[in-house]
Amino acid sequence: MKRRRAREYALQILFQLELTGSEVSDEVLEEFWEGNDEDDEVREFTGSVVKTTRKNLREIDETIKRAAEHWSLERMAAIDRNILRAATCELLYRSDIPPSVVINEAIEIARKYSTEDSAPFINGILDKIAKAVRPATPGRRK
Repeated sequence: MKRRRAREYALQILFQLELTGSEVSDEVLEEFWEGNDEDDEVREFTGSVVKTTRKNLREIDETIKRAAEHWSLERMAAIDRNILRAATCELLYRSDIPPSVVINEAIEIARKYSTEDSAPFINGILDKIAKAVRPATPGRRK
């Protein structure tokens, strides 16, 4: 559950950065954590997802665009767009986390923070991305 909390925090920070047009910095992260008593593990994972997502935003957005047929990023709800960005970041840059875990976490976060239709939408896009960037090897379950 620590990583779920960290992913939720990452979503909040990414959403805030997009809304304000700000860039991620240590000061922005420190300000976010003020008055929030989270352990180092949660803070580190949150910071890693946020920094890696923002650093590689162009590649992440291109990956999402290729998988989201007939959908532009601009048409997506901002919350869904940022859930997709954070999860795509993990799929592309965190090979230590199984794709099924990344996708399931994104779906649960979408159910909590977005609309009823968001979970299947996010599931479909992330499933395409996962198959493209981490194809299953013979003899290994997905």
